[in-house]
Amino acid sequence: MEKIWEDMYRAAKAVQNGRKISDFVEAGGVAAAILSESGKIYTGVCVDTCSTLGICAERNAIFNMITSGEQKISKVLAIMPNGKTGAPCGACRELMVQLMPGRYAEIEIMLDYECEKIVTLGKLTPEWWIK
Repeated sequence: MEKIWEDMYRAAKAVQNGRKISDFVEAGGVAAAILSESGKIYTGVCVDTCSTLGICAERNAIFNMITSGEQKISKVLAIMPNGKTGAPCGACRELMVQLMPGRYAEIEIMLDYECEKIVTLGKLTPEWWIK
C-alpha cells in the first residue's frame, strides 16, 4: 500500500473526534481525507443534524479542498464510527462525478484499510445518469 494512504488515514483519524454539539447536532462520527491532484490532504467530518442540514465527512473535505482553490480529487478515504474504512455514500459519489465528469472513474477509494482494498470511483459508480 502506498504511504499516502497511511498519511490520509492518520489525518482523518486526527479530526474524527465524535461528539455531541447540541441536543440537535452531532459531529465527527465519520471522518474523511481527500488527496487532491496537487498532493495536499484535506479533511472533514460529518455533521449530523435533526433535519437535513447536515453534511457527510467526504463532502466536507471536498468543500475544504474547493475553498482552498483546488477541485481535482485523486484519492478518498473515510473512517466510519467503528474505526473501519468504507465507501462514500451516493451523494458524495455524485458530487465527485460532477466535479470531475471526464475523469471521475480514476478517483481511488479506500474501501478496506486493514485489507488494503482500493477501488476506483468508476467501479463504484460505473455509469453516470447524465449523458
